[in-house]
Amino acid sequence: MATIKGLYSLISIVVLVFSFISLLNLSLTEANDGGFSMDLIHRDSLRSPFYNPSDTPYDRLRNAFRRSVTRINHFKPASVSPNTIQSTVSANRGEYLMKVSVGTPPVEVLGIADTGSDLIWTQCKPCTDCYNQVLPLFDPKQSSTYRNIACDTKPCNYLRTSSCSSQNVCQYAYGYGDRSFTNGFLATETFTMDSTARGSIAIPKIVFGCGHNNDGTFDKKGSGLIGLGGGSLSLITQLGSSIGGKFSYCLVPISSDANQTSKLSFGSSGVVSGAGVVSTPMAPGARNTFYYLTLQGISVGEKRLAYKDSSSKASMNEGNIIIDSGTTLTMIPSELYTDLEKAVMETIDLEPIADPEGSLKLCYNTATDFEVPIITVHFSGADLKLSGLNTFVRLKEDLVCFIMIPNDEISIFGNLSQMNFLVGYDLQEKKVSFKPTDCTNN
Repeated sequence: MATIKGLYSLISIVVLVFSFISLLNLSLTEANDGGFSMDLIHRDSLRSPFYNPSDTPYDRLRNAFRRSVTRINHFKPASVSPNTIQSTVSANRGEYLMKVSVGTPPVEVLGIADTGSDLIWTQCKPCTDCYNQVLPLFDPKQSSTYRNIACDTKPCNYLRTSSCSSQNVCQYAYGYGDRSFTNGFLATETFTMDSTARGSIAIPKIVFGCGHNNDGTFDKKGSGLIGLGGGSLSLITQLGSSIGGKFSYCLVPISSDANQTSKLSFGSSGVVSGAGVVSTPMAPGARNTFYYLTLQGISVGEKRLAYKDSSSKASMNEGNIIIDSGTTLTMIPSELYTDLEKAVMETIDLEPIADPEGSLKLCYNTATDFEVPIITVHFSGADLKLSGLNTFVRLKEDLVCFIMIPNDEISIFGNLSQMNFLVGYDLQEKKVSFKPTDCTNN
């Protein structure tokens, strides 16, 4: 059993903000000698452009839960028109923000950074039909390093439904599950990214979309999107061998200090090793964008519950759950959830209630801390022991709820369950590693 100490009063979405300084310009090769790391900043912290001072800590939690449920729709397969490729994320519900500089001279771009999509894009001049944004639009004519991509190239073919302009320039049309979209030209450009220890790093020839027609539910404080998924056009894949296909993050439970930062690391700095590390293979899935794992079961104390999901064809196969740092809640099949909820209730000597607002299933009306069971998530080859902060959250002063919910459409291992773990992705070895870590000291 573990005691919940200071259950979250402020946990919702974790946000990634990269500040780019041009004091020191290093090449990616130079940075790769020791890898590099960047700060992760909570979406609702004072450092975030999305910070809303009128929201209470509980408002932020509720909003995060709603985004988790909405995000499900963007992981589901969908039919696409001949001119649109269907992505699987919501354009304005991404969990991270990324501040980069694009072009020469560099122009600041604030894009949603998303582990559930691939294409990198920003709004560009001339904008025939764009949503309003606070930052100036990127003007490709003012950059000496901007180059359009021709139609008969691999990057253009990766989009599958791209088309050709009269000048043989690759035109893209990229749609999202919430009907947001971006249309424009595929190009290469120099991206400048900040390192916490090495100054700014200029990375040439990054493939991105220069969007001239973009609309939907994008926020005016953002100016595009940075794809961090596993597909061919994502930033992670494009950095590729220069970072050894490795990156990691460590998400802090920010219950006290809203300005506490987390870390996102690349290359050798992103390697997760040492005592306590467990690793699980990445599994093949319906889309190479997502990072699929195989969930074999969940234990409550010593009681192990086998994975059950009769509604899913992948119920007993590899790749039955997605790990996503951009989804707050953890979602599992309803059959497994029913067994899990029952086992949890049997260990807690309190009267369970339903969440009054309907976001979560299992709650307790209490203003004091209480003993919760040790819950172990059994991935293939990796048993991940969760603490109380990974399984319960305080929604009100007198309301504590379980942060796993049933869902038969998609299973997701969300970011609340990943707090205080160093989570490493190795795309070459095709594995995800976990190391229990005090992320406030990482």
